[in-house]
Amino acid sequence: MNIGPFQEEKPDFKRVREIVGVLAKYQFGNLLERLGLKKKFNIPYISSGKLNEELDNTAPERLRLVLEELGTTFIKLGQVLSTRPDLAGKDVADELVKLQDEVPPFDFQSVKNVVETELEDTLENLFKEFQEEPIASASIAQVHEASLKDGTRVAVKVQRNNLEDQINKDIVIMRYLARLVERRIKNLKYYNIPGIVDEFERVIAKEMDFELEARNIENFRSYFHDDNHVCAPQVYSNYSTSKVLTMDYIDGVKITQFSQSKYNIDPQKIAEIGTECYFKQIYMYGFFHGDPHPGNLLILPNNTLCFVDFGIVGHLDKEFMDNLAELFVYTVNYDIKGMINQLRYMRLIDDDTDIEELKFDLIDLMDKYYGAEIKDIGGLITEFSKPNILVKHKIKLPRDFILLGRVLSMAEDLGVKLDPNFNGIEVARPLIKKLLKKRLNPLRLLDYQTQYLFELEHIIKDMPETINKMFLRIDEGKIRTELEFKELDKFSHHLEKITNRLTLGLIVSSLIIGSALILQTDKGMPMPVIGFSTVGLVIFLIAAVFALIITISILRTRE
Repeated sequence: MNIGPFQEEKPDFKRVREIVGVLAKYQFGNLLERLGLKKKFNIPYISSGKLNEELDNTAPERLRLVLEELGTTFIKLGQVLSTRPDLAGKDVADELVKLQDEVPPFDFQSVKNVVETELEDTLENLFKEFQEEPIASASIAQVHEASLKDGTRVAVKVQRNNLEDQINKDIVIMRYLARLVERRIKNLKYYNIPGIVDEFERVIAKEMDFELEARNIENFRSYFHDDNHVCAPQVYSNYSTSKVLTMDYIDGVKITQFSQSKYNIDPQKIAEIGTECYFKQIYMYGFFHGDPHPGNLLILPNNTLCFVDFGIVGHLDKEFMDNLAELFVYTVNYDIKGMINQLRYMRLIDDDTDIEELKFDLIDLMDKYYGAEIKDIGGLITEFSKPNILVKHKIKLPRDFILLGRVLSMAEDLGVKLDPNFNGIEVARPLIKKLLKKRLNPLRLLDYQTQYLFELEHIIKDMPETINKMFLRIDEGKIRTELEFKELDKFSHHLEKITNRLTLGLIVSSLIIGSALILQTDKGMPMPVIGFSTVGLVIFLIAAVFALIITISILRTRE
């Protein structure tokens, strides 16, 4: 996508007027007035001028209706915000989960044009059959059932035509509005609206890249290739591009509609399979499906859970996965001290964080979710990710950690719908023990031997050049040292005394050396005394007196 965070294109003011009109329709007139847009676009709206009254407890619902009416780009913005309660706030995020991503399908001729342009052949040559009516339609793409020439039943996901242009234009408008909010509404500056637009741009660019989604599917399949109860559709790369994705047709039932299935489904078993699968994704592979709503989780025969739609995925690096597992253990054991130490070890909190205040906030948070034993770990993570905790304690959470909390909350909700007595922690407990056993195995250090050897090789290889550079900078006087003194006045006083003594010492040394040279000769020197120059002797005596004074001063101050 040809968009970027520093783009300064002028917005399409015809589209801006449309957006302003929708905002006024849903009673955001005070906001428009503060932004200067009400007068600019002559919006007929009577307001009290009090923004706080407008942003009441109905604001999240009204915001959802605004986004739905504005269409594709804004629906996707709302969906992104629904996964980021740290940016939008929990109330707004919870409401935006309700956003419907079902829009009227686009015409079949457009579908045909996109497929034939992308795959560089006619539809008749590519497929044996291709159903004109879509089986699903969303804001970015729609899905058609088809069959390949060999009869293989497939689902073809086709991106909406000219979608990229529309999203580009809307993102320019979002940046324009975000800058207005940043400049004119001080109490909304905290939410970093420009940062939200940046985050949305990053997510939407990934979701529109079907080649990336295809790689995500293949990664997932490789992780669970030997699991008989977890699967994902196979991708047909010869029939896929960045705007067309062809994969197996999955004839399953939504996870929330298991009772309507023609298969013999054990909902408790499905809940256990889903929990184990997500535990492995997060703590073993560091790669997890990021949108587990009911339409993306299908049940197949033999209690098999099939994941579809990998447009949103989360990634965790190996070190963070290990640290997260330890934090998880401390959390389920209600070990507040261990949690704080682990947060510090993970460098998520600064040295100047008020540990006592953080401890009490964590106790309050844990008490909210801890009964006989903790169950809603996803809800706890989401609550922990709220701005009032993050900002207060200057906690720096990785982006995908917040997505993780949302994913776990959604997964746990599905688990409860499948089995009212569902307890994800109980299901995960054996996996936790297995994980800890592996973590504490001394042979595990062998897993890092290649990494350590490479790092050691780099250090040895770079050492001569590093040393040469260091000496060169010293020689050029470019080495700078920064010192912090808490008692600068006292230090300055001592430094002045030291400097004075060094200066006097140098003078005394010069006098002694000079007088010694003069004492060796009497040329041009009147009044020789016992064979020495009188002038040389006088200078020597003066130097001796000064030396005696310096010595007494040092002895008195013991410096």
